[in-house]
Amino acid sequence: MTAEYVLYLSRETLSTAILILAPLLGAGLLVGLSVGIFQAVTQINEMTLTFIPKMAVVGLILMALIPWFLDILLSFTRELYAQIPLMVN
Repeated sequence: MTAEYVLYLSRETLSTAILILAPLLGAGLLVGLSVGIFQAVTQINEMTLTFIPKMAVVGLILMALIPWFLDILLSFTRELYAQIPLMVN
């Protein structure tokens, strides 16, 4: 296993993780920003008002996109298994 292969594998792993986590984190960010603006305008400082909507939206996004996430993870895993013979020199 060469250093270039390790770097390639690391890059692919990180890009797969970012591809899976970006929709979840983006939705949480947008909901948190919206609730934060709402709280600033109405001067309501309730901690559960920020937590519950974020949790609900991230849960809904996760349930809606889980087939896509599994497809990405399965293709990544298949690629790793296909490259096992190339790792042994």
